[in-house]
Amino acid sequence: MNRRSLIKYLGLTVPAYLLSKQAGASSWGAPLAPYTAPGPFTASWDSLQQYTVPEWYRNAKFGIWAHWGPQCEAEYGDWYARNMYIEGSDQYKYHLQQYGHPSKFGFKDVIHQWKAEQWDPEQLVALYKRAGAKYFFAMANHHDNLDLWNSRHHTWNAMNVGPKKDIIGSWAKAARNNGLPFGVSIHAAHAWTWLEVARRADKNGPLAGVPYDGSLTKADGKGTWWEGLDPQQLYAQNHPLSADSGDNNAIFRQWDWHNGATPPSPAYCEQFLKRVIDLIDHYEPELVYFDDTVLPLYPVSDVGLQIAAYHYNKSIKRNKGQLKAVLNGKVLNEMQRKCMVWDIERGQSNVIEPFAWQTDTCIGAWHYDKRVFEGKWYKSGKTVIQTLADVVSKNGNLLLNIPVKGNGTIDAQERAVLEEIAAWMAVNAECIFDTRPWKIFGEGPALEDVAPIAAQGFNEGKGKPLGAGDIRFTTKGDSLYAILLGWPDDGMIKIKSLAAGNTLRPEKINRIDMLGGGELRFQQHKDALEVVLPENKPAFTYAAVLKIR
Repeated sequence: MNRRSLIKYLGLTVPAYLLSKQAGASSWGAPLAPYTAPGPFTASWDSLQQYTVPEWYRNAKFGIWAHWGPQCEAEYGDWYARNMYIEGSDQYKYHLQQYGHPSKFGFKDVIHQWKAEQWDPEQLVALYKRAGAKYFFAMANHHDNLDLWNSRHHTWNAMNVGPKKDIIGSWAKAARNNGLPFGVSIHAAHAWTWLEVARRADKNGPLAGVPYDGSLTKADGKGTWWEGLDPQQLYAQNHPLSADSGDNNAIFRQWDWHNGATPPSPAYCEQFLKRVIDLIDHYEPELVYFDDTVLPLYPVSDVGLQIAAYHYNKSIKRNKGQLKAVLNGKVLNEMQRKCMVWDIERGQSNVIEPFAWQTDTCIGAWHYDKRVFEGKWYKSGKTVIQTLADVVSKNGNLLLNIPVKGNGTIDAQERAVLEEIAAWMAVNAECIFDTRPWKIFGEGPALEDVAPIAAQGFNEGKGKPLGAGDIRFTTKGDSLYAILLGWPDDGMIKIKSLAAGNTLRPEKINRIDMLGGGELRFQQHKDALEVVLPENKPAFTYAAVLKIR
């Protein structure tokens, strides 16, 4: 299929320069630059289907993520760098009050305010490990387009501006000092369309018609703190606006570069590729997460395929012939799930998946929001633990974001959640780590009303709440674990899947123990296995665990 046919097939609106011969091999499908690493993988779906999820990751089950960057400086919620340019939004109003008008104090100036002055990565990662994390993720950049490392290909980075620190370098060192595989999340492919709002102006008020700072150039910086820097490298706005750019919701329809999104230029794609290769080369993450549909810039560019092959080959070389790398992508079809690990954002699958997968979620807003703290709106330890049990029972891992404040600390409520998880893990960890799904993932009333996945996920908390009678199963060796997601009023749990004569586990049950407790009395009847629970309830009645042998 030639370029014009592909464009027509995809339904894309493409500027003329991308159709010209001058666009050349850099624009569609062919490699943008010779970024290859020796190894078995090449930048094609056929090649990537060789991938096998490493056993360490399948055993790990639980990771913690620091989704932290300059947008946390305002401490006013997610997508601050975009929403501060949307007239009338909560974050726009907050920005006016806190910093001034976005024509005079834009997001580049928020970056300048961010100092991360109380950040102690060693202390934080040690806490995450104590809470049970078996791997650690740090955000390498967000849609705001600031690289949080000593980026050789992007002057807007955390060594040059803001905290003047190598954020990724310090996180990587802390993770390795704590024996945790290190991962990076990469979100910046979407800055091209995401920051189009920075080119607007107010429609009302005393500054109506005065442009925001999204169209500033290097020449405009004379005499400012950012003199010598080009705001266009940060905002990436030297291109025609996407269709319906004035519609604040258009970005969601255009996330996969369809429906009128202005396609990224070859130069933008190539710079993104260079930045990610630089990140992989210098910090050697074993895990890479892309906040994109399938892969970054796909299908208008093959840079995501190049990065995937490069990441896998580098892992094989780094680990003396063993592939230990993990790559997360969203909204994957069945073939693509063979090539990388499917990530579901703020949601869960409703079946045991044939391939390892991951849920990523957060106890609050993705970027720190002081309103969540003030309102005491964080997810509870109970919710996190029950989510973990549900995900693991379906062959998945849970990646949990603990929002970090602008200054680099976490608040007391977040610490309390982590301490609760740590206390539960101290008793019950064996039902999570190194386990595999059973023949069914669970039983109980909640299965009668489950919410389907929408787009990237987003079915979290939409089904029937978990409670007494809801059970999730995991296995390890000859042990079957039944995680009780509620405590029955009569002190008797009935497990229908283990009734006498069942076909799922027909072997005789010799013993049942409660983790952290002792041996329990039980009887198998034709309708259910009945287990008498102890009179002295455990500390965590919302996720008590039976070990069945």
